[in-house]
Amino acid sequence: MNRSYDNKITVLYQEIKEHLTIPFDKFKLVVVTKSQEKDRLLEVIKSGHTIFGENYVEEAIKKIEFLKDHKAEWHFIGKIQSNKIKKLCKYFDWVQTICSQKHAIILNNECQKNDKLMNVCIQINLDNEASKSGINLSSLDEFLGGLDDLKYVLIRGLMAIPKKSNILKENQDSYNILRLAFEKHKKERENFDTLSIGMSGDYINALKNGSTMLRIGQHIFGVRKK
Repeated sequence: MNRSYDNKITVLYQEIKEHLTIPFDKFKLVVVTKSQEKDRLLEVIKSGHTIFGENYVEEAIKKIEFLKDHKAEWHFIGKIQSNKIKKLCKYFDWVQTICSQKHAIILNNECQKNDKLMNVCIQINLDNEASKSGINLSSLDEFLGGLDDLKYVLIRGLMAIPKKSNILKENQDSYNILRLAFEKHKKERENFDTLSIGMSGDYINALKNGSTMLRIGQHIFGVRKK
C-alpha cells in the first residue's frame, strides 16, 4: 500500500472547495486516525496536514506523544468518560462531544487548574437514535444556557452524526434542520463558528448544508481493519 497521502488529501481538498459554502480559510478538515498506525500519521504530517481526530483517549495519547515534536491540533471525537477528562484537558485542543453538563463542568474545572482554554462543540443527536450520544436539538437553548458561566470552555459550535439511512438516501432534512440551528446561535453567540458535520460517507452532502468542519478517516486511509 502506498503510504503517501499527498494525492488523496489534495483530491479531497479539491472536492471540498467545489462544494464549500463558506470561505476556505474558515474551514477545517479533521483527519480521523482511530485504529491507524502511528507511522501513517507521520506520513499525513509530511503531506502538510496537521489536524487529527481520535475516539479513544489512551490510543490517542500514544500517537500524541509519538508526534510531540510536530505541531499538530488534536480533536477528541469519541464518547466522554468522567475518569478520562483530566487527560482530555492535558492532551487535546478540542472536545467535540460535549452532551453532559456534568462533563462540561469537570472539563472546565480541569482546564482552570491548567490555565487552558478548551474549544468545545455540543454533540446533537440529530435523529434521536438510542445508540448515539448527544442532546436533543430541542434542548439546545437550555443546555447552552447552563454552560454560560464556564470560563475555560469555549463553545465553538455543534457536532452531529446523521442517521445512516439519511446519509444513504441523501436526505437533506436532518442536515438542514441542524444548519438552521447553527446559524441561529451563530448570530447570538460570540465565537460560535463551527458546524462539525460530515464524514467519509456524506461529506459532500454535509458541505452543501453549511459544514465548516469535516471528520474524514476511511476516505483517506481506506477501510479500517477490525
